[in-house]
Amino acid sequence: MSKPIEYAEASAEVRAVYDDIMATRKIDWVNNFWKVLAHHPPTLRRIWANAKEVMQPGALDPLTKELIYVAVSVTNNCKYCIASHSAAARKKGMTDEQYQELLAVVGLANETNRLVFGHDAPIDERFLNP
Repeated sequence: MSKPIEYAEASAEVRAVYDDIMATRKIDWVNNFWKVLAHHPPTLRRIWANAKEVMQPGALDPLTKELIYVAVSVTNNCKYCIASHSAAARKKGMTDEQYQELLAVVGLANETNRLVFGHDAPIDERFLNP
């Protein structure tokens, strides 16, 4: 397990990314995900830049993006990401009912994906040319 690099111990390069995270998110702390990435500043910079770009409002609203992130995190068994993005989704308005329904959809999709894969079901022509 990598020890998180706290702000006081961070290089100027890492502090600059931490500062941008806090300013962009309007928060006064940096979570441990970013602090462990700080062991390799190029990765920290790259992942933060990508996250900032992808998670900003666009054709999908911020809550929808967080819900998708939670769904993928559940499928990938990432407890940290489930906790982090569930908290972000709740901050953006996700209700307990939405969370439970999201988990039901994730469970169904994973089960049916495995069944389709196992049966090697051919894709319907209508789905290919909508």
